[in-house]
Amino acid sequence: MEKTKEIIFTREDLIRKPKSQSLYSKYGITLFLMTLPTLVYVFIFHYMPLEGLIISFKDYNSFQGIWGSPWTSMSGFKHFYKFVTDPNFLTILTNTLVLSMLSIIVNSLLPIIYALFLNEVKGKRYKKVIQLIMYAPYFISVVVLVGMLFVFFDIDSGIFTKILKVFGYRQGSLMENPDAFAAIYVISGVWQGLGWWSIVYMGTLANVDPNLHDAAKIDGAGRLRRVFAISLPAIVPLAVIMFIMSIGNILNVGFEKVYLMQLSTNLSKSEIISTYVYRISFPDFGTPQYSYATAIGLFNSVINVFILCIANFISKKVSDNSVW
Repeated sequence: MEKTKEIIFTREDLIRKPKSQSLYSKYGITLFLMTLPTLVYVFIFHYMPLEGLIISFKDYNSFQGIWGSPWTSMSGFKHFYKFVTDPNFLTILTNTLVLSMLSIIVNSLLPIIYALFLNEVKGKRYKKVIQLIMYAPYFISVVVLVGMLFVFFDIDSGIFTKILKVFGYRQGSLMENPDAFAAIYVISGVWQGLGWWSIVYMGTLANVDPNLHDAAKIDGAGRLRRVFAISLPAIVPLAVIMFIMSIGNILNVGFEKVYLMQLSTNLSKSEIISTYVYRISFPDFGTPQYSYATAIGLFNSVINVFILCIANFISKKVSDNSVW
C-alpha cells in the first residue's frame, strides 16, 4: 500500500497573508487611490495653512512676510496678553459661552427626544410626512433664514411681532432686543436643524432587534416603558460621543448666523469671539491686525482641545463611552 505523502507547513506558510489582502494588491491599490484625493485635500487645506499660526507670535506685515516679520515682545505672547486684558474680553467670552452652551444642551436633548417619539409612530406614511416636514428647513441657507427672521419680527408687519403685541409686548422688534438674541438664535437653529440632527439616532433605533420589543410586550411592558428600557439605552453611547464632540467646539459658535443677526442695538449680547476676530481682521477703518486675530484664533482652538480632552476623560471614567 502506497504511503501517504507527509505535508509540512512552515511558520511562514501559516502567517502568510493572502495576496488579495495585501496593501499592494490590486484591490488595495484601488482603495488607496480612492482615498488619495481626500488625503491631498486635507494636507493642502488643513495642514499646510498651519504654517500661518506663527504670525500669532510675530508683528506680521505683508512686506516682510511670515518668516521675515519681527517677533513680538513678552516672549511672543504679546497678542495673547492683549486679548486676555482687553476690556471687552469677559463680555465676548460670556456671550460665546452662553450661545454655545444653550445650543449644545438644546441640540443634544431635543434630537434624542424627537427620534424616540418618531420611532414610535407606526404608520409609515405619517412618519415619512413628519420626516419631510422636519428635514426641509435644514436646506434653507443661513442668509435666507436670517432674512426670514427679520421679516417675521419686523416692527410694523412682522407676524411674530403682531402676536407678541396681543400679549402686551410693546418694546419694538425682538431682533433689536439684546436680551432676546440668544433665544432667537437657539430656537431658530432648532427649527432649522432638528430633523437633520436626529438622523443618526433614527439610524441607531432602526437597528434595534425587534425581538427585544416583542419580549418586552410579552412581559407586559407598555410603549413608554419600552422607550426607556430598550430604545433610550440603544442610543446613549452615540449620544455621549456626539455630546463630547459638541463640547470640543464649545467656543466655535456659528459665525455666519451671528454676524447676520447682529445689529448695533444687540451688539452687547451678540459679539462673540469669531465676529470679534472678523472685525479686527477686516476693519471698516484702520489697519487690519492679522497677528492679533491669529492669536485669538489659536487661543480659541487650544481651549477647545483642552475642554474636549477633559470631557472625554470624564465620560470614559463615568460611562465607559468616549471618543478615544
